[in-house]
Amino acid sequence: MSRYLMSGDSKPSAPMRRQLVGGLAALVATPSALWPVVAGAQSGPMHRIGVTKIVSHAALDADEKGFEAGLASAGFKEGVNVTYLRHNAQGDMAKADAIARELVGAKVDLIHAIATPTAQAVMRTGSHIPLVFSSVTDPVRAGLVPAGSAPGQKTGTHVTGLSDLWPVQLQMETYAKAVPHAKVWGTIYNPQEANSLTHLQAMREAAKQLGLTLVEATVSSGDQVGNVAATLAGKVQAITITSDNTTVAKLDAIARVCDQRKIGLFAGDIDSVVRGAVMAYGLDYFLVGYSAGKKAALVLKGIKPGEVPWGPVEKFSLVINKRAARAQGVTLAPELLARADKIID
Repeated sequence: MSRYLMSGDSKPSAPMRRQLVGGLAALVATPSALWPVVAGAQSGPMHRIGVTKIVSHAALDADEKGFEAGLASAGFKEGVNVTYLRHNAQGDMAKADAIARELVGAKVDLIHAIATPTAQAVMRTGSHIPLVFSSVTDPVRAGLVPAGSAPGQKTGTHVTGLSDLWPVQLQMETYAKAVPHAKVWGTIYNPQEANSLTHLQAMREAAKQLGLTLVEATVSSGDQVGNVAATLAGKVQAITITSDNTTVAKLDAIARVCDQRKIGLFAGDIDSVVRGAVMAYGLDYFLVGYSAGKKAALVLKGIKPGEVPWGPVEKFSLVINKRAARAQGVTLAPELLARADKIID
């Protein structure tokens, strides 16, 4: 724009006014097909993205928000060139299957599956709609990527995504140092979740190496978690939770039991710390979703999902909740607090 129109120092001459008017007339007369180029308006198709989440809890909700932020950072913004069809299975495996069929029937352009059960449900449809998974512990064991596929490799299929495999050995070592008197640990999980089974096996091995006893309790639905936690609390000296979505969704109920019984509660995702766990050495699930969103953006730009390598999130943080520690009778050593990336007072 002319500096005269911006500053008002002096009026443009008659020839200049005619030039400006002519330019505006030409712009108005420009064919509508060229307007995106001339005016900088949005061009391109509206992409429809189906979202299926197994249950709502802090970590998976953060994943979902991160995914959308990742796409937006790459130019794919809701209401501009992206529409989301969001679904929550509310912990019901049958509902997850129904949602998967619904999204396939809607012929969406891409499906974002948050957590192992929902990703598996999409795979069971037999559809080849591009699938980007996130918050999946073991994509190979879950049957999402080819057998023998390693993180960082291309699948060669219609699938890519992000694994949230936890550093279970390091977690257990850190937690054991926080409560050195605790020799009997408990955990709660849903055996229907493949992600839980992967972490549970690693937890068993870590406990054995550390000379700890691990007491396992199972649930099949979220409404069982509180009662099972109360029973477990009478048998153990500390509780640690895996990436089990059924259990994490009810972490508040477990925290209440641990507060009452003065038993330390430890988690694997940092989003659970604010909900009552003493600490977590784990993942920021917003970043899990953000990375998955970046992969989805590549797919929407025309790259085949099988050409976008799947992989893990490798950044972990130690977050400590001093308030929960006080409530559960856990005394935190100064050296442990010094290591923390974030402390909640």
